[in-house]
Amino acid sequence: MGVALTRSAQWTAAGQGTGTLEMTPLNETILNEIIMFVESFIHKHPQEANYVFVEPLEWKTDLDPSAFQSGYVVSATGVVSEEVDKNGQPLLVLSVPQIQIRSFGQLSRLLFIAKDTKLKEAQACIEANRNPVAKILGMDCNTMKEDSSLLNILDKMTEDYGPECEIKMKIAILLKQLDLHLLDHCLKYILLEIRLNPWAVKNDIELLKRFSGKGEQTVLESIEYTSDYEFSNGCRAPPWRQLHGEICYVLVKPHDAQTLCVTCSAEGVFLNGGKTDTEGEINYERKGAIYKDLVTFLKDKSAKFSENMSKQGGNQTATVIALCSMKDFNLAQETCQLAIRDVGGLEVLINLLETDEVRCKIGSLKILKEISHNPQIRRNIVDLGGLPIMVNILDSPHKSLKCLAAETIANVAKFRRARRAVRYHGGITKLVALLDCAQNSIEHYPSSLYDEKDVEVARCGALALWSCSKSYLNKEAIRKAGGIPLLAQLLKTSHENMLIPVVGTLQECASEENYRAAIKAERIIENLVKNLNSENEQLQEHCAMAIYQCAEDEETRDLVRLHGGLKPLASLLNKTDNKKRLAAVTGAVWKCSISKENVTKFLEYRVIETLVGLLTDQPEEVLVNVVGALGECCQEYENRVLVRKCGGIQPLVKLLVGTNQALLVNVTKAVGACAVEPESMMIIDRLDGVRLLWSLLKNPHPNVKASAAWALCPCIENAKDAGEMVRSFVGGLELVVNLLKSDNKEVLASVCAAITNIAKDQENLAVITDHGVVPLLSKLANTNNDKLRRHLAEAISRCCMWGRNRVAFGEHKAVAPLVSYLKSKDTNVHRATAQALYQLSEDANNCITIHENGAVKMLLLKHIYTCSSIESFLSHEMGIIISILQIKKLALRRGRNQ
Repeated sequence: MGVALTRSAQWTAAGQGTGTLEMTPLNETILNEIIMFVESFIHKHPQEANYVFVEPLEWKTDLDPSAFQSGYVVSATGVVSEEVDKNGQPLLVLSVPQIQIRSFGQLSRLLFIAKDTKLKEAQACIEANRNPVAKILGMDCNTMKEDSSLLNILDKMTEDYGPECEIKMKIAILLKQLDLHLLDHCLKYILLEIRLNPWAVKNDIELLKRFSGKGEQTVLESIEYTSDYEFSNGCRAPPWRQLHGEICYVLVKPHDAQTLCVTCSAEGVFLNGGKTDTEGEINYERKGAIYKDLVTFLKDKSAKFSENMSKQGGNQTATVIALCSMKDFNLAQETCQLAIRDVGGLEVLINLLETDEVRCKIGSLKILKEISHNPQIRRNIVDLGGLPIMVNILDSPHKSLKCLAAETIANVAKFRRARRAVRYHGGITKLVALLDCAQNSIEHYPSSLYDEKDVEVARCGALALWSCSKSYLNKEAIRKAGGIPLLAQLLKTSHENMLIPVVGTLQECASEENYRAAIKAERIIENLVKNLNSENEQLQEHCAMAIYQCAEDEETRDLVRLHGGLKPLASLLNKTDNKKRLAAVTGAVWKCSISKENVTKFLEYRVIETLVGLLTDQPEEVLVNVVGALGECCQEYENRVLVRKCGGIQPLVKLLVGTNQALLVNVTKAVGACAVEPESMMIIDRLDGVRLLWSLLKNPHPNVKASAAWALCPCIENAKDAGEMVRSFVGGLELVVNLLKSDNKEVLASVCAAITNIAKDQENLAVITDHGVVPLLSKLANTNNDKLRRHLAEAISRCCMWGRNRVAFGEHKAVAPLVSYLKSKDTNVHRATAQALYQLSEDANNCITIHENGAVKMLLLKHIYTCSSIESFLSHEMGIIISILQIKKLALRRGRNQ
């Protein structure tokens, strides 16, 4: 804990003992790890938890004495623990605001008492006790310094052996282990930022070893590590030196110089102070300049090394021949790919990318492009620092090099760390710039080799951006670099091999709202629709997926229709062999179906019949979209009838027993839409569909619960004997009432709507009243959500029609909040509220409450402002007029009585 706090924790600039911990992500990680250690200490090490510290840990706390309960003697200004040491002194003393603690057991209990403020308490404790180990174990045991091994610590402790020594030794070991654990966490932050990484350094050293020895032609006499131990992160430097970015130390003996002791670090490679004569320890102090890597360092320090290195790699023709020989192998075969890696080939190939010989670079990239399809090889390339080099090659004037580099980046950037590395090294901007190469060549098929190469450069750039665009930050970087106009321009080309990565990139980016707006602005939808008619299945898939992403927007849905996109989508629904394409097409159909005008067109293209045919024998990603589309289409009467006549009700009901959340949300909506038609409702009831919907109210996902509750509303409304059907579900009514305890607004609104329909049956209304529906509805009355307000008011209105429920609503303070609903801008809320107030006004006390809260004036004003003529004023919402008269009459009567 000592080294981690002094070396890796980030303190403010204040002097020693007075500085504070900055609340940085690194510090928060350190504090949370310490908290976890202390909290579990009392359970994992009960004997050691009773050990009494040599000195108490003392700091200013924000805890109030009232927070302490059993096990403590509490007064208004202080607390002492009932647990005491052998001298009878309490192990915890709080004298507001100072607190003193003298055991791990009490520290553990304090963190449990602190609850949400434990991070703040831990911070205050560490700031006030910069050397906690000294206070816990005593100054003589304060050996947790940089160069102290565990054996040294134990050796110093056993010099003064006593009764408590064994426990102290155990605690010392635990604290040292915590220290190393904290250092390990800190190193993860360091490794994210280093330019030289442990694997790149290791591979350089291993490569140099192969060319070292006593012969005159070797590059070095010898090179070896100063330490044989390698940490899990690949470093060999001690943890406290790793915090300075140091990776390892090597002893290098050139042919023409003395042995050099070299530090390999994140910043680069430099000469250190060497090993001391007495203890053989390394003097870590830097002596001289920092070099970018080990080879550059040795070239400067040894003329013989530089000479022999040029001999080893100086024959470019031989290198090119060797690379061509490697191309003769089947590089698509995993055994060949891994064999190249295992013999050190990856290091050689990446090193060749830094040469000045274009032929060597091209040969290397051709091999790397092929073998980087392997997930393991991708990660190895990133570990060896290959991506920054490839990003730099994107600036090359040689178009073949740029193409190969971009294609290799496209293969490597399939995982998050690689995508981040491309962005970090400026790769996104350079890749976007490649798209500009073809802007003068895309109107017609290129007639010259030069034009073809321009198009190929743009294609490879788009391919790499496609891989990179799976990251949100990369999407933003592409947009800010001006990628959308360039992609829009490339979308006009007739080259399918260009279009696929361009549309693929747009499809990935269209998940973001900023992109969808830009896609509309750049008139991209028109070209997406045009390419739906392509013969290329992959292009069709990506165009459909891009439309699916963009069609959340109403204007985009209209554009798809206006540009003739609905007919090719309808046609592609019949091609079911390619499931990925089918999923994209059904997704586009679903989103386009949200617009009523599009549904009319789909009816003309016989899409409903096709969708019903896709309800069986399809993967879930297709079914989610198919059912979603049917749910939207069935909002129209003729489509509901068509689904029933095509035999769609049975497969829809069968899907209610699935577990896929998205599918359940969509299928409940579709079944609910079909239930509006009485004949369809009969089939749903016969297939036990209502019971299945009711059972989904128990689903753990709020979206599924809400969708099921909405679907139950038309089922209850259109069932022949709805009251008896509802009562037949054992525990069903209690389940519905208990859902009013949910925190989800959509669940609450849907359940209120279901209760409105359930309460139409007097017997069911009596049952839900017994289950406490009135107080639960009353608790919701203070909401400002208009959707919930409307259905809550309707439920209250309906529930008033049993027993003394209207009186109970008044007793549970539901009446006054309802009056405030009249201030809403939603006319549906006004109507529902007027109905509820009319029912509540049958009770005299409610009537007075309604009147006192200004309901009469608001109702009258709302009625006048919402009527466009005298006739509508006389006929529109007569319930509002009746409620006004009722409220005034009862209020006046009550006033006279008083």
